[in-house]
Amino acid sequence: MQNRIDNLRESFESAGIDAVLVSNPYNLRYLTSFTGTYGWAVIGKEKCVFITDFRYDEQARRQCKGYDIVVLEKGIFETIFNVLQELGISNLGFEDNHITYRQYENYSSAFKNVNLFPVKNSIQELRTIKDEEEISKIQRAAQIADSAFSHILEIIKPGVSELDIALELEFYMRKNGASSLSFDTIVASGQRSSMPHGVATNKLIRYGDTVTIDFGCVFEGYCSDMTRTIFVGKVDEKLKEIYEIVLQAQLAALDILKPGIISRDVDRIARGIISEKGFGDNFGHSLGHSVGLEIHEKPRLSSKDETVLKQGMVLTVEPGIYVEGLGGVRIEDLVVITQEGFQNLVTSPKDLIIL
Repeated sequence: MQNRIDNLRESFESAGIDAVLVSNPYNLRYLTSFTGTYGWAVIGKEKCVFITDFRYDEQARRQCKGYDIVVLEKGIFETIFNVLQELGISNLGFEDNHITYRQYENYSSAFKNVNLFPVKNSIQELRTIKDEEEISKIQRAAQIADSAFSHILEIIKPGVSELDIALELEFYMRKNGASSLSFDTIVASGQRSSMPHGVATNKLIRYGDTVTIDFGCVFEGYCSDMTRTIFVGKVDEKLKEIYEIVLQAQLAALDILKPGIISRDVDRIARGIISEKGFGDNFGHSLGHSVGLEIHEKPRLSSKDETVLKQGMVLTVEPGIYVEGLGGVRIEDLVVITQEGFQNLVTSPKDLIIL
């Protein structure tokens, strides 16, 4: 945790600030380990203060190591201002991509003689590189999802609903250590599989259906994300062709992953293969995104992202082809960039599966 705080402090001089006020729940957890729902952190050059109310007093003292804990006795803005005065803060950074305009007005009114400076995405930029502890938690979340996929293959059959599948996945993952879902589970079957974000419905699985399942779980605050497409009873020949194209595109993208590669170039490799096969217009989303405390973080593997990949970044690689009236295929793995290449955190098979 101290390394994260030290890394943030390194940006103070160039930003012209003495401290940062943090209220985004994900940034708070990243910098303080606090898991409650009510808190602010003031991170100065030498001292850190965590502000909360009576409900989280004990929890904050347990979780926020290295922070002075202040429990509210007055209004939150007055309390933060008193902390700023005690620390001698004149120039304060704030999360301009998180607070509302109304909150900014409250800050401006309450923090007299304190200059406010937007810190833009500085904390999110730090979060792009995961440390060993973070990677370990993401890997555990991925292992739980892998196990859930093996389990759900025994459940899927004609007559079972998409919602039944989604609920069984959630129950299994929670039972095996997950605290929650990373996002609403996508189970899209039959012609519905042409919808990239076809959240589970009451539709019953039928013989011959394609079933795309996109899901993940949260373990100790960190998300996993994976997608597999399977077939029930038989597979349409056109969809079999599409499956092979998507798999080829994914494997080609994975093959070039390493530090120094530009995000857009990874997207270009997969998109080029899909386009060459005549399905360019059927792959309308980016190739992937970063995953961590949030399910969608930066950078993205997209045609517009010029981020240079670095060791410690965790990314999804998820090409797909979606044909309205027929169905769709997506295959998604979760990888961490290593010193020389990548480690795939998803171990579930990608060979075509017919149940």
